[in-house]
Amino acid sequence: MEEVITVKNLTKLYQNVSAVDHLSFSVQRGSICGFLGQNGAGKSTTIKMLLGMVKPTEGSGNILGYAIDKEEDSLEIRKRVAYVAEDKRLYDYMTVGQIIRFTKSFFPNWREDLEKHLLQEFRLPIDRKISKLSKGMRTQTALILGVCRNAEILILDEPSEGLDPVNNEKVLKLLVTLAAEGKTVLFSSHQVYEVEQVADTILMLHRGKRIELAPLDELKSNYKQIKLYFTFSPPRALFNLPGIKSVTQEGNWVMLLVKGPTGPIIAQISKLQPLSLEIIDLSLKDIFLENLKAIEEDVALQDLA
Repeated sequence: MEEVITVKNLTKLYQNVSAVDHLSFSVQRGSICGFLGQNGAGKSTTIKMLLGMVKPTEGSGNILGYAIDKEEDSLEIRKRVAYVAEDKRLYDYMTVGQIIRFTKSFFPNWREDLEKHLLQEFRLPIDRKISKLSKGMRTQTALILGVCRNAEILILDEPSEGLDPVNNEKVLKLLVTLAAEGKTVLFSSHQVYEVEQVADTILMLHRGKRIELAPLDELKSNYKQIKLYFTFSPPRALFNLPGIKSVTQEGNWVMLLVKGPTGPIIAQISKLQPLSLEIIDLSLKDIFLENLKAIEEDVALQDLA
């Protein structure tokens, strides 16, 4: 498949603190890439670098063949990419109807059909001023202004901000529909359940570093938890096997987070004859949280060294 977004070693330093640290990834045309990370992980900074709003300290990237760090390419990128920012800044003195009419005057390929559908779907009051809208309604208005442009790529920073569960579900379904039409969607979120619900590719970020990039199905098949019970306290050295990312031990109970084939690990562990052995499938939330836990444990060990 065609790569429409490509990033290599993208880095942003603020006073020698890494907001984004040598990040590399690519996004395929027609995919929904869920950009997952805690608040402050570097998601918004990455997005702003992609759009030429923040200059990278190091690294490179391109969108549809246009370099993200060249001013002459920035305009072309913005023509082809619709961006909905995290803060959803809009002209407060306009009404919903006025800001839609104002915005669509700049875009000849505006989707009138989609505008009408979303206004009905969201039940937005078109005569109400932006300043009087709830946080959720501001988000819905910003989404209409973004998706109705009919751009090739949609980059959405926290698109569910302020939405109730019903309207959040509508937005997630919208993303799936747009991807089915051939649009490429990159959306950031710290809500794991919504990423798991619609994304086909997952990009996990922690403290500016990539911790995972894989198709969702591959990611979930690649991670397992092995739950063990021994009649004795097993030697911890046994669990320093390739593929074991973290170990949690409480008495004779042991929980292993495994990435990759479980067969070789189980073969080694079985030599100790555990009383019980269970392989557990993990949700995306489990995978995300367990990765964060493993990283924090490694940091703690390094601090002690």
